Formats: sequence, C-alpha cells, structure tokens
Amino acid sequence: MSEIPKSLRVLIIGGSGVFGSRLAELAAQEPGVSLTLAGRNLDRLGKIANALVPQSSVLQLDRDLIEPGDLEPFDLVIDAAGPFQASRPQVIAAALGSGTPYVDLADGRRFVADFPSFDDAAKRCGVPLVTGASSIPALSHAVLDRMVSRWSAVEDIRIGIFPGNRAPRGLSVVQAILSYVGKPVKVFREGEWQQVPGWGLTHSEQIPGGGKRWASVCDTPEQDLLVQRYRPRRSAEFFAGLELGLLHHGLAMLSMPVRWGWIASLLPFSKVMLAAAKLFLPFGSDRGAMIVSANGEDQMGRPINARWSLEAISNRGPFVPVLAALCMIRRFRDGWPPEPGAHVCAGLLCLSEFEDDMAKLGIVHRFEETHGKPADVLTGGAKAA
Repeated sequence: MSEIPKSLRVLIIGGSGVFGSRLAELAAQEPGVSLTLAGRNLDRLGKIANALVPQSSVLQLDRDLIEPGDLEPFDLVIDAAGPFQASRPQVIAAALGSGTPYVDLADGRRFVADFPSFDDAAKRCGVPLVTGASSIPALSHAVLDRMVSRWSAVEDIRIGIFPGNRAPRGLSVVQAILSYVGKPVKVFREGEWQQVPGWGLTHSEQIPGGGKRWASVCDTPEQDLLVQRYRPRRSAEFFAGLELGLLHHGLAMLSMPVRWGWIASLLPFSKVMLAAAKLFLPFGSDRGAMIVSANGEDQMGRPINARWSLEAISNRGPFVPVLAALCMIRRFRDGWPPEPGAHVCAGLLCLSEFEDDMAKLGIVHRFEETHGKPADVLTGGAKAA
C-alpha cells in the first residue's frame, strides 16, 4: 500500500464545465483533499472555486498545450473537459512525464479502445492511468458485475441513459454526440457484429418514474467493452434518448445528410445546435434516468432476466457521471490506487462505492429480477431509423 499524502492535491481539468464543476462540488467536501480547478476561462473558474467550501484554487490551463511541469505540484490529475471523441493524448503524456496519476471521464470509443497502448509506458514510469471513470463503463459495469455474478451465461445486455431536458448541457457533450450521428456504428446484435447508423435503431423505452422515452444507438466504448467482459451470446447495446420527442427525432432527421454522404459530419454545427437546444430548456423535466437490462441463464441453467434502474430528480442527473471519479479520488487519498499501468475503469469499482453518494444526492436505484423467458427479446422493437 502506498503512503497516504497529508492532503491529496487534485487538479480537475475542465473544472468550470458541466461535469468538472459537479465533481469539484463533491470532492471539496472530502476530508484530506485539496482542489485546483483548471481551464481556459479564469472568470468562470473563479466563480466555481469561490462557491466551494472550502474554496479551491484556480489555474489557467489549455488542455491541448499542457506540459509535464504543469502537473508536478499535484498528486492526481482528472481530465473532465472532453470531448474525448477526437481528443489528443497531451494530458496523458504530461502525466507520464511528471509521474502524476491520471483519471478521466472519457466516453470516446476510439480513445478508450486505444488506451491500453499506454500500459507499457505507464508501468515504466510507475504511474496509474485510468480512463472511463464515469457512468459508462465504471458505473454500468459495477451494476452488471453485481447483476450477473452468479449467472452461468449472458444472452443480451442493454444500457440506456436518459437526461432530463432541463439538465444543463455543455458544448463538449453536444460535440461528443454529433461526432457519430449519421455515421456507421458497429454494434453486437443477433450474435454478430453489425453496422447501424449513429442515432439510429430508434425505439421507445420505459424508464423509472418518467414513462416512455425515445432512444437511439450511440457510439461509445460500451459497444466493445460489454462484449469483451461479459461475452453475451446474442446482443450488447448502448443507447441514449432526449426527453423531448421533437429534439430526439429532429436529431435523427438531421443525421440523414450524413448518412447519405452529403456532408461529412454535424460537428461544424455544434454551437448552433447547442443554442437551439437551449431554447427548449423551459420544457420537459429535470428528471434523468439510467437503465441496465440483461437476460441469460442462472446457475441452474434457468432463464433469468434482470433490470437495474436509476432515477435522478431535481437536476441531480449530471452528478451521476462524476461519481466514479469521486470514488477514484478516495482510493488515491486512502492509499489504495490501481497498480501502475493503463486501466479502463470497467470492473475497477464496486457498486457499493457509489451507493452512499447516490443516497446523499437523493438518487434512487433499484434491482428487479425474474425467472423465465423474457416477454420480448431485448433486441426486439429496435429498428434502424
């Protein structure tokens, strides 16, 4: 076990963003943790830092121009800036060069898939690097690990995230979504890898406390990691949905020029689409949700179905993606970090590590389990649209 620092000095890059600011709010309450918030906009950082108890310091820092010397004063750096879909590894290189442990909230499929390439360098430098410390794959796999631990086989897995329309949104989140909308996405369906259009396979999904919402397939690391870790026989999919049908189907319609090859991507329209989405903030609700569903066979070989659901009201949903990073801060503070190397945060954390934080935030989660064949195959009803 490594020596516990008197005060874990944590640098949060993107500290004024939707997720970075919420991570700072929670981490500031942790004993033995001192925070520095970093980003390009000192005014915004200062407002966030001054609102924290205790107050944190701020550092003007361009994520794309970071150097090892920028990280030397810190015991841990957390990259909460995003988007990671086209991110370059400057922060990782700086962490390796300075010997600073690194954690991120990455949801970029290629970024996470390429992360193990840093493993040899991280071991040589004696530095733990952790990617994907967020709702997916950290929380989703913690749920699945508890759900299927006693199963003999997994048939299907589906994971969905549904933010409330009134939840705050940032440019990096919009850019992450638009990076794949209309483009081919590889998913494991019907026992084989298939290509479907990003933001396609549109279907309705029942969510806890919120009725039905539309959902579409997304290009995330889950599409690969679920297959690698749980070996489902038939399918493994991740999808997300906007609360307002007008916005959800509107984005599906806007994907058509990309699917037809008329334009390469919707990314150039990110700022316009963010501004348009903000016009609809008075509508919908502040209720977010997440679901994890699976079916397979129990230890006796009997068909079994399980579903976990999370419900976050009063705009507490944006805290969910930062809970895994908060858990990692505690692990580094308490002297039991991951071993040196490059780790994907899938199976690193237990669901019990999230539960107290969710309870404090008023976030409700529950498991349901039944035996027998499911009424509908988990891939049923999802159509390429």
